[in-house]
Amino acid sequence: MKRVTYKYRNSHLEAYFWLIALVSLAFSSPDNATHYTLCIFKNLGFDFCPGCGLGHGIAYLFRGQLLESWQAHPLALLAVVILVVRSINILRKDIKFTIKE
Repeated sequence: MKRVTYKYRNSHLEAYFWLIALVSLAFSSPDNATHYTLCIFKNLGFDFCPGCGLGHGIAYLFRGQLLESWQAHPLALLAVVILVVRSINILRKDIKFTIKE
């Protein structure tokens, strides 16, 4: 019989934040161009921002549209990998799998 134990720590909040953000991007519509932006550069009137398009790129990536993801932001795949690995590294210390016979 397998048993999984988990011990919550406040340091896990970062992992939960990143995982919830990725899940919300997976369910968001990347084609919706009319939305409020939190981008400081866009709000100040600049046309270029190095981070803009990353959320759209991740949303396209979750839909399997790799070309659109690359066109929205070339680092979307790398961002997803980094956030998932970071979340796993934070949580894995406190999740224990035990096998009882």
